[in-house]
Amino acid sequence: MISYEHQAQYYETDQMGIIHHSNYIRWMESARIWWMQQVGVDYKRMEEDGVVSPVLEVSCQYKSMVHFGDTVLITPKIENYNGIKLELSYEITDKVSGEIRTIGSSKHCFLDRDGRPVSLKKSYSMYDEAFRKGMMREA
Repeated sequence: MISYEHQAQYYETDQMGIIHHSNYIRWMESARIWWMQQVGVDYKRMEEDGVVSPVLEVSCQYKSMVHFGDTVLITPKIENYNGIKLELSYEITDKVSGEIRTIGSSKHCFLDRDGRPVSLKKSYSMYDEAFRKGMMREA
């Protein structure tokens, strides 16, 4: 498993001095884009090729707090992929203690510029192969 590392910033905190809940969703997105790059899918290039991947659903369960200055590891994992839809899970852990801070998930689809569903397997095999390689890497 590969993990994206993030150090919690002061501007991400709320009035109670803990990371505001909305930032975990942003962290998961950053980890997803980073993970895609690691397995050979450059999201910017994919968009330039005419494929977008909107979020269909996102969820987050907060287990324990993250504070300013903490460093967390965000580990994305493909739960389901069929060339048209992608489902990921995320585990956010404290880098020092290993304690789970948050778990989450996101669901995405692949569309062309006109908003029509795209099968990466049929139309963009290089991206399909990279996602499948990423799944094998996690096994």
